[in-house]
Amino acid sequence: MGHTLGEKIIGAHVIEGGSESGEVRPGQLVEVSADIVLANDITAPIALHEFDKLGVDRVFDPGKIVLVADHFAPNKDIKSAEQCAQMRRFARAQGVTHHYDVGQMGIEHVLLPEQGLVVPGDLVVGADSHTCTYGALGAFATGMGSTDIAVAMATGSIWMRVPETLKVVFEGELQPWVGGKDLILKTIGEIGVSGALYKAIEFSGPTVSALSMDGRLTMSNMAIEAGGKAGLFAVDEVTLAYVEGRAKRPYAVYQSDDDAEYARVVEIDVGALEPQVAFPHLPENVRPVGEAGEVKIDQAVIGSCTNGRLEDLQVAAELLRGRKVHPDVRCIVLPGSQQVYLDALREGLVEAFIEAGAAVSTPTCGPCLGGHMGVLAAGEKAVSTTNRNFRGRMGHPDSEVYLAGPAVAAASAVAGRIVPPQEVL
Repeated sequence: MGHTLGEKIIGAHVIEGGSESGEVRPGQLVEVSADIVLANDITAPIALHEFDKLGVDRVFDPGKIVLVADHFAPNKDIKSAEQCAQMRRFARAQGVTHHYDVGQMGIEHVLLPEQGLVVPGDLVVGADSHTCTYGALGAFATGMGSTDIAVAMATGSIWMRVPETLKVVFEGELQPWVGGKDLILKTIGEIGVSGALYKAIEFSGPTVSALSMDGRLTMSNMAIEAGGKAGLFAVDEVTLAYVEGRAKRPYAVYQSDDDAEYARVVEIDVGALEPQVAFPHLPENVRPVGEAGEVKIDQAVIGSCTNGRLEDLQVAAELLRGRKVHPDVRCIVLPGSQQVYLDALREGLVEAFIEAGAAVSTPTCGPCLGGHMGVLAAGEKAVSTTNRNFRGRMGHPDSEVYLAGPAVAAASAVAGRIVPPQEVL
């Protein structure tokens, strides 16, 4: 019996617990080495506190630790300033190579692939649930608690249970304005927020083979919203073209075996798929945008680790250019990194956003977690390209968040209500 992509990557990193040949099977508890250990300005302070309690003087490898100030940075208040300062002091004392502060940073899950810090075949652990984003590069990447990350910083290894794998096969050619966000929302709508609980998800099929890397990163990012341990794409020409010139070190390419065993195979025909919208208060509460009804909005957010890449901003700008944001709507655009911001500036996208009446922010997670740069008041509704719409996620418990791709978010900002992109063209 063969192995899935996730099993192969985990097996290649086994220190203890697998077979003598390094093979692993679902359910086994194994110790594995980590290529990258990641934390941010919310999760790092907890990890650093636990690190101090371990009695270890140095991290296992300062070149394999990545610290990113992105959630409450630039600092929104004294508490967030102290958290970033703590992370900054640790990075300097330990000689952490990859410490990204204000001015150099980006939203971590946009920044790491862009900078070539994660490469195919890696095993990555991060103190952030959306660490699964890097599966788009053919890496096994997963979120863990800050205590586990403290141990990983000290030892370079972690224990994990080998997950089963759920395979999702997409067929059909995508319609205009439909992208990776719509595919993952459709998937979550089909299988539910617990449909891939503690499973790796393999995304496959001709539809995703034709998808850009930005679209793939969006899909892997939201594997966790289906309960997934990881969200994986096989390495192909699209992956290699993206990695070429970015990778900071050698990498390994793994593929699932033809006779790999899957816990479940889900087939989805997307040939007639409309842009999707997840209604409050769960990402599985998905409807086609044409069935959204009359949902007036107060805010539109375009950005985040899910849809803050250049392709996302290009889509949004295409709909906002030459138009105006509705007078009752606040439209906030958050480029995912300094490089994305600079590229958007050079392409004239930032000009299009500002002329339309949108506010363009420095890269930050900001409103996604109800942090800053767009927190909602009671009764307000937002359409957002972010990844979660739980009650109170973006602000007041009585506010509402509707998840969508950049095309729907931009069109809705113009219309003042959730609409298909074609309605404003």
